[in-house]
Amino acid sequence: MSLPDHATPQDRRRFWLLLLIALVVIGAGIGLRDPWPSDEPRFALAAKQMVESGDWLFPHRGSELYSDKPPMLFWLEAASYTLVRSWRVAFLLPSLLAALGCLCLVYDLGRRLWSRQVGLYAASALLITFQFVYQTKRAQIDPLVLFYLTAANWGLLVHMLKGPHWRAFWLGCFCAGLGVITKGVGVLALLMFLPYLVAAFGQWNGVSRMGEGTWWRWALGLLALLAAIALWLVPMLLGAKAHAGDPAYAAYVNDILFHQTAGRYSKSWDHHHSPLYYVPIVLFTWLPLSLTYPGTLPRWWRSLKARDARILLPLGWIVLLLVFFSIPKGKRDVYIMPALPMLALVTAPYLDELLAKRWLRIAGLVFIGVMGAAMLGVGTAALAAHPKFASDFATARGFEDGGHALWWMFVVIGTIQLLLIATLRLRRAVAAVAGGLAAMWLVWSLWAYPILNDSSSAAGLMADVRGHLAPGDELGMVAWKEQNLLMLDRPATDFGFTRPWHEQYAAAVAWQAQDPAHRWLFALDPVMADCVDRAKATSLGHANRREWWMFKADAVKPGCLPGEDVDRVPAAALED
Repeated sequence: MSLPDHATPQDRRRFWLLLLIALVVIGAGIGLRDPWPSDEPRFALAAKQMVESGDWLFPHRGSELYSDKPPMLFWLEAASYTLVRSWRVAFLLPSLLAALGCLCLVYDLGRRLWSRQVGLYAASALLITFQFVYQTKRAQIDPLVLFYLTAANWGLLVHMLKGPHWRAFWLGCFCAGLGVITKGVGVLALLMFLPYLVAAFGQWNGVSRMGEGTWWRWALGLLALLAAIALWLVPMLLGAKAHAGDPAYAAYVNDILFHQTAGRYSKSWDHHHSPLYYVPIVLFTWLPLSLTYPGTLPRWWRSLKARDARILLPLGWIVLLLVFFSIPKGKRDVYIMPALPMLALVTAPYLDELLAKRWLRIAGLVFIGVMGAAMLGVGTAALAAHPKFASDFATARGFEDGGHALWWMFVVIGTIQLLLIATLRLRRAVAAVAGGLAAMWLVWSLWAYPILNDSSSAAGLMADVRGHLAPGDELGMVAWKEQNLLMLDRPATDFGFTRPWHEQYAAAVAWQAQDPAHRWLFALDPVMADCVDRAKATSLGHANRREWWMFKADAVKPGCLPGEDVDRVPAAALED
């Protein structure tokens, strides 16, 4: 984003310094780890198969079509790989760029609606929020959705508050459409029309009046939205029609257009929570920005009573978004993350005044102090007393030394945070909070990533698998996870992913019997049941909190097939 010519040198320096800090904090650790469950390996595998197969239109998960999500993130990860030629870097690039884009957009909105100082406060408030950094350091779809919804809001707010600016409006609608083909929720940006109509008909201060005879310009916004959706929808439907003889493609179309959108919203089948689920989210995962609520709530109220449309539109949109996602039973914390940039925006005009308040500085020091004390306490207890939680964690992660390096990392983070409080104190509490959070993210990224990668990504497990395969050997996979196929880094045969495990096992044993001398099976422990002689099988140990084996035909008990009960292993035993 280019800065206007009238920006002072100090303005430019502050802006670029903020982006540099964001690049370091969010980008730290890229290249030091592979995709980690639960979602990252799935999306990276779909992107990798796109590159290898040349089929960029229909994502696959192994041999099956993957219809849970539209392919936008997979396209961007695959495109990133074609540029950098490293999956360790490519799979995280879209999230990093989305984060930097959000910061630029929020800065620009604050600048346009108030001042450059407010814009800087808005971007800084977003960057310091826990959920924003935590999610944008991961390769999930949500950072990309966050960017597209923020870009859509940028276009709508620029038009509705500083307009008429039709090109910004059309761009906003187009970005909303890109959000639709990313995760289906991009259309929620259009909820901004509701507070805008309230402001326009109520003669609020700062709202743009568009004049008469502009209906066709508004209608072009709908066309821009549909044009963005058509970029994926039209080729996908034509491609599915070309595969009319394969029922898998018809099922793909039905699932992704109906079941995963309206069906997921109206009849949520997972992540069930109460209507108040998001209350602790906005209080705790939005720390430390949420510490400002006692100061911003009365100031928002005064601004609303003064009919300030700059506060009404973003704040009204936040409320509508929270209500929308509170209605269905299925809820996840990331669903409401697109509200964060708008929250930072409507908080920023008051931050210069609030940061001078003693109570807010004390609250910030308490926040970072509690975090530091908890980090130091957990690390020290794990190193000194070897409690059960530390032993269980080390076993699940395959640490032979009890995970000492990881617990020392906790000690280091906690010590740094407490030292910052002792050194900077109340006068520089803002620097203590920002420095404490930055230290946590940097130490975690540069220290924990290499330590946890082998077990979290299944890189170590699959390297062990490759070590057991002689030249000419083949591998079949039963009850596998996406990270297994992704990190295997060689061709393998799978027998479906969503297919019941007992059916996968039966098909795999039949496949192995066709060439018993050269075919191995890789399987999750429960699926083997009593049908595999473990004395003749090879134990691969724990990875992703699971027990894995590989075996040849001599370990298979003839005529024995596991029952359907193996498909009902408790979910808690299989969490990534």
